[in-house]
Amino acid sequence: MTKQKDITKAIQKIKEADAILITAGAGLGVDSGLPDFRGNKGFWNAYPVIKDLKIGFSQMASPKWFSEKPKLAWAFYGHRLNLYRDTVPHKGFQILLDLVKEKNENYFVYTSNVDGQFQKAGFDKQKIVEIHGSIHHLQCSVNCGEIIYSAKNEYIDVDMEKFEAKNLLYCPKCEAVARPNILMFSDYYWMSERTDSQEKRFEYWLSELKKSSQKLVIIEIGAGTAIPTIRYEGDSISQNYENATLIRINPREFEVMNDKSIALSFGGLEGLEKLIKNI
Repeated sequence: MTKQKDITKAIQKIKEADAILITAGAGLGVDSGLPDFRGNKGFWNAYPVIKDLKIGFSQMASPKWFSEKPKLAWAFYGHRLNLYRDTVPHKGFQILLDLVKEKNENYFVYTSNVDGQFQKAGFDKQKIVEIHGSIHHLQCSVNCGEIIYSAKNEYIDVDMEKFEAKNLLYCPKCEAVARPNILMFSDYYWMSERTDSQEKRFEYWLSELKKSSQKLVIIEIGAGTAIPTIRYEGDSISQNYENATLIRINPREFEVMNDKSIALSFGGLEGLEKLIKNI
């Protein structure tokens, strides 16, 4: 369990930091009322109709459904798109936004979340890496070469009883079924260009920090071990960058790898309130 000395140490590191890297997994959205799909049980609690179909999350999050059962595919992703559009980011986002403003906007966000909540909360879209893509952008399901484009003017009407999309979206170039620009499991069709551009900006920012030996604090929130992309990134940077400190906020999987990292066993919003409101 978290000790007061760990909270105090984390607060001091944030005060001393020249730059902030926010790394976030699905657990960050829980305080906004979003599901984190923690295991099939959590996934099926959010989508009981899919439980009846006996399809797990890793099976459902597959590009194959856009060719085999596109109405099912767009029921799942269309419902999520509508959900994320309606969701209001919780006050933890504002706490983080206020913090990075105090640091002269010297920050970056690195997230596996596809929900667009950081952009909605007011973070600079040029300072965000969506490592698994975004549900607010679309691509061709067969990757015909059409560009990635915005889903802003698109809407999916979902019959929740049948769990079927009443309408489908189509690629404007080849007229195949369109899909979200999200990296799925066993996904050979994902168009990564948008995320690649984000990563290049992030890598440049990080290299400039290292050149000037700036003190970096990584605030990791709600990143689990089932799909450990975010945890690996934070661990790697904290180990390879001498002036970096990782603060891991997680109510269950809060273990850290070394004494440069600080483990805080809180939910996302609770942890941010304990840390940043005391700065």
